[in-house]
Amino acid sequence: MGRERAHLSSSRAALRAMREDVQSLDIRDVTANWVNAAVLEAQIQDRIKSLADLSHTPLFFGRLDYLHVVGADQAEGAEGERFYIGRRHVHDADGDPMVVDWRAPVSQPFYRASKKDPHDVGLRRRFGYTAGELTAYEDEHLSDPTEAAKTSKLLQTEIERPRVGPMRDIVATIQPEQDEIVRSGLGGTVCVQGGPGTGKTAVGLHRVAYLLYAHRERLARTGTLVIGPNASFLHYIEQVLPALGELEVKQATVESLVTSAAVAVRGTDPADAAVIKGDARMAEVLRRAVRSHVTLPTEPVVVVRGSRRWRVPAYELEELVRQLLERDMRYGAAHDALPQRIAHAVLVRMEEAGEAPDDRVQDAVARTPAVKAAVKAMWPLVDPAKLVLRLLSDAEFLAAHAEGLLTPEEQATILWAKPARSVKSVKWSAADAVLIDEAADLVARTHSLGHVVLDEAQDLSPMQYRAVGRRCSTGSATVLGDLAQGTTPWATASWADALHHLGKPDAVVEELTAGFRVPREVIAYASRLLPLISPGLAEVESVREAPGSLSVRRVSEDVLSAAVVSACEESLAHEGSTGLIAADARIPVLAAALSAAGLRFLSPGEETTAEARLTLVPASLAKGLEYDYVVLDEPSAVVSGEPDERTGLRRLYVALTRAVSGLSILHGLPLPMALS
Repeated sequence: MGRERAHLSSSRAALRAMREDVQSLDIRDVTANWVNAAVLEAQIQDRIKSLADLSHTPLFFGRLDYLHVVGADQAEGAEGERFYIGRRHVHDADGDPMVVDWRAPVSQPFYRASKKDPHDVGLRRRFGYTAGELTAYEDEHLSDPTEAAKTSKLLQTEIERPRVGPMRDIVATIQPEQDEIVRSGLGGTVCVQGGPGTGKTAVGLHRVAYLLYAHRERLARTGTLVIGPNASFLHYIEQVLPALGELEVKQATVESLVTSAAVAVRGTDPADAAVIKGDARMAEVLRRAVRSHVTLPTEPVVVVRGSRRWRVPAYELEELVRQLLERDMRYGAAHDALPQRIAHAVLVRMEEAGEAPDDRVQDAVARTPAVKAAVKAMWPLVDPAKLVLRLLSDAEFLAAHAEGLLTPEEQATILWAKPARSVKSVKWSAADAVLIDEAADLVARTHSLGHVVLDEAQDLSPMQYRAVGRRCSTGSATVLGDLAQGTTPWATASWADALHHLGKPDAVVEELTAGFRVPREVIAYASRLLPLISPGLAEVESVREAPGSLSVRRVSEDVLSAAVVSACEESLAHEGSTGLIAADARIPVLAAALSAAGLRFLSPGEETTAEARLTLVPASLAKGLEYDYVVLDEPSAVVSGEPDERTGLRRLYVALTRAVSGLSILHGLPLPMALS
């Protein structure tokens, strides 16, 4: 143990030296101007941040002793057969590695090696830490046929470690099936179906970290993005990538992607209207509406140049317009191309008349008032927000472009009862913003990123999938979700449908069925709902047994709130975080009961601390979150709070599967039939 602690101490000293080297850089004589200096200074500051030694984060968590010397090309320039595996690379003054990044090829056997396939590893050592101090280690002699395979107690302890604060990385506990997904290539899209506790969110985030390591230069140019269901969820996961040394990954919700100062979401839709607005058929309605602005010419264009007049007849202009329509270009690109095409037609006539015009003449002709006026008449500019405003407020305009796509009843459902006067006065809904985003892409191409991670993807509508797909049309994606946890009226029925709308029909679908977070007793209880909410979906097989982790208790309705408060107090007697989950309508009542009892509580998205470990969670915001202990109030109220029973049971399934160590269910009303 003393030798390992000494290596930890020297590794930390080496990391400090690496950081100090960067801090001491003098860039005054290597930059040509202030812009370059500012860019370089920002890069240096990011590098300094990435080299911070986080006291609560172990510098290394494992060690590999190879039977033979590993090639230098596989070991980040290192030679030898012993490697310490950690969250980032650390080297000494001579450049030799003291800690190897978990993403390096030489680190892969730490996750993949087994007694059956040892990957030339003689010894795999896992380290245990307490308050940042190395306190234990555990060895597996993978190439020793006399040693039986065994379950790692340190691994189990790390998985079950109490959760206070934001989500943490799982880099020390990645399982072989998770590692295969994490290290899959940048070129393809991967869809991960995973039940509660299978680690799909962590796998997606670690895949981003791996891709940034393996393709840093390319992704630095094209960018990466993590999309989550809500701001609370994003706040919960936001520290995972920085802990792995990755600081440049942006985060967003689908709503924040498609809104702006000009189009802010201030309204809501009834469920039936939101479902229709989110239907993929709306993409064709919008395409027709955009293109309806094109008008075939009936008059010629006459361009005056000096003493000469050049005439382009209407039939030739019509041919130019039809050619652009047939090419199916972005509307705005075609608008920009049309004046040049008209100008080219004028130049052809000039050349036939013996003149020798050049490109400058063509540009000048394209800017003449006559050409500008003709383009405005034939191919006017389209404002996406104004277009959607007209579609949703003008019954005749909608009917003209929804014919054969939406029924009259569907058209009536999405039409506004009181049309707004202007774009600024509209209380746009989230579904409206997605329609505007679609229309904007029809006018001008949306910028595409190198890689996008989409979490809780089962809840997106087809139009939302299209909005995300536009952000990675030339890149790849990692799609994460669980069909059984789809709680929106438009939740996807299958990953094949979702990936089609995303524009990634050839994506590989992987399924994670081994659960590492939710105790076996709890997941088995929640899985009683699966035949009703997602028939045919594989049940999660939890690797963790925790006798006594599930408690179901019926109390009188008039003392339910008091009993819930008592259950929270019991949970808080244990180490770790506690989440009180309830139907949204019950939140004010429970908040008052907790306050009356003197129990301090947080809202979702607020970071738990040693002093504040209780979070009051509306069921609608519970998805993706986890707590050591969960108290679930009135399951039937969670179900009845949704528009239909299946959605309500799915919401309940989510609430039932947020606990890591224990779940206490209290109810005054009868439980849903599947659970009773």
